[in-house]
Amino acid sequence: MKFEKDFSLKPYNTFGIDARARHFARFDSVQELQELLQRPEVKEEPKLILGGGSNLLFTKDFEGIVLLNGIKGMEVLRDDGSYTYVRAGGGEKWHDLVLFCLEHDLGGIENMSLIPGTVGAAPLQNIGAYGVELKDVFVELEAVQLETGQVHTFDKEACQFGYRESVFKHSLKGQYVVTSVTLRLRKNPEVNTTYGAIQTTLQEMQVQQPTIHDVSAAVCHIRRSKLPDPAQIGNAGSFFKNPEIPVLLFDVLKEQYPDMPAYPVSEMSVKVPAGWLIEQCGWKGKVIDNFGVHKNQALVLVNYGGAKGENLLQLAHDIIQSVKEKFGISLQPEVNII
Repeated sequence: MKFEKDFSLKPYNTFGIDARARHFARFDSVQELQELLQRPEVKEEPKLILGGGSNLLFTKDFEGIVLLNGIKGMEVLRDDGSYTYVRAGGGEKWHDLVLFCLEHDLGGIENMSLIPGTVGAAPLQNIGAYGVELKDVFVELEAVQLETGQVHTFDKEACQFGYRESVFKHSLKGQYVVTSVTLRLRKNPEVNTTYGAIQTTLQEMQVQQPTIHDVSAAVCHIRRSKLPDPAQIGNAGSFFKNPEIPVLLFDVLKEQYPDMPAYPVSEMSVKVPAGWLIEQCGWKGKVIDNFGVHKNQALVLVNYGGAKGENLLQLAHDIIQSVKEKFGISLQPEVNII
């Protein structure tokens, strides 16, 4: 364990914001984390847990200690005939876990291919893409309580998953470090191609009976074509959640905006793509100094180099205000703002 002072976090957040941490340390095991938490200087300071840094916007320096989760390892735990249970360390890259499952012909997370970030961060916001969410395959996680250093197990009910939500974003925010996640995957997978972009891409690939490998390849193609690579342009993927609105409001808006897309959530509500709303307000491709909105995907805010976190936060506020004024819909950030 290397304990650093006045540490630059620029390489550790995909926006590439040059914020600094008063202290920084990486842990590669539960024991190392527990030992860190016993250090007097760690006990006394505010703590921030970092995974891939792909869902963070730093608007200022962090006056505390940043702990980088480096716990690795992926393994097949057991098989009950229809399902196989897989456990992965919290510091593993999420997409590496997707590849591990594909190698073992286990289905359930192929629609979430190429989502940036780590396994440990995935349950915090119940990651999802193209009709699939983590909670669909989730069994349990193990997490270390920062205050006590004790290991606790959370099943699906205890995590209180919602749309990009969990108990770890609310009542237990900042209190635990996820050290491992266990998933239940199908041995005889049923592919989910309900989202139109996947169907269209599979047709272009001339795939008629898609496997989980085909679906993953299609999702990777879609994501690469729409989303900028953080290694080239600083970004955190989708900055906003897709808002859920009442069907009655959607019916009113549909009369005014016939092209407005929506996906049913229940009999009473629908989900409207935030990217479409933002694009209708004229933000897509807008550049302000060295930051702006991506030219191919209005959901993505970008740092072209040297932008400050507060610049991007102000841009987000301006977008939220314009969408509210035009459609009466309130957008919520998906990204965690520090």
